[in-house]
Amino acid sequence: YNAYMAALARLAGKPLVIRTLDLGADKYTQHQMASPESHPFLGDRSIRMCLHDIPMFKRQLRAILRASLHGDVRIMFPMICTLMELRQARMILRDVEEELEDEGIKFRSDIPVGMMVEVPSAALMANQFAKEVNFFSIGTNDLIQYTLAVDRTNEKVAGLYCPAHPAVLALIRDVIRAGTRNNISVSVCGEMAGDPLYTLLLLGLGLTTFSMNGPDIPEVKKIIRSTTMEQSRQVARRVMSFDSERQVMHFLREETRKIIPEAF
Repeated sequence: YNAYMAALARLAGKPLVIRTLDLGADKYTQHQMASPESHPFLGDRSIRMCLHDIPMFKRQLRAILRASLHGDVRIMFPMICTLMELRQARMILRDVEEELEDEGIKFRSDIPVGMMVEVPSAALMANQFAKEVNFFSIGTNDLIQYTLAVDRTNEKVAGLYCPAHPAVLALIRDVIRAGTRNNISVSVCGEMAGDPLYTLLLLGLGLTTFSMNGPDIPEVKKIIRSTTMEQSRQVARRVMSFDSERQVMHFLREETRKIIPEAF
């Protein structure tokens, strides 16, 4: 609660999206676990870990709800794979709200709830999920990893990890479309959002909210300010006709250089 209050104070009125505990795999080393998992990226991580430890999950939700009175706080659930997981997480959130009411502790009852779209099952069912949340955040790092069956931390196969793969781009396009159809906001986080190579494409697919590290902002902003939505839509239409990542990357480099010659 104190950490969330400090974040709200620093944001001075800007929105604070709090992702619920997202430990596991590369974020929680296996030697720390009592029973290390053979395949941690496919194991007990993120929302799965929270749903297996309800008291821990409730403590975080309780702190978020208490802090929600003091600013624009939003909740986001990570690595949702099924509607049942989302509904169970929302049910636990309602339980925490009822407990706070019973204790006479005030909170914001209409706090926006969103989810990460970072596994293919969630991307493929984006239209159904969009009816049950207020916003999406596409986690490209994991979405690419799970779509292409590539462990991005394994040096032997890291070369196969590619955001430009047509299958990945099709999933991102479909999630953005589902958000638009259902009138919910969609953002992209992960390294792809901060890579200027993909700025025109993401704009053209309909993305209007990018989440990235601070140092990546100036170059991405320069590209956005140097193009139009129609130009970016034309780029996206051409890209989505390609059947290989090499074609995608070559075309995006050339199109970006037309706008900013010094790029790449």
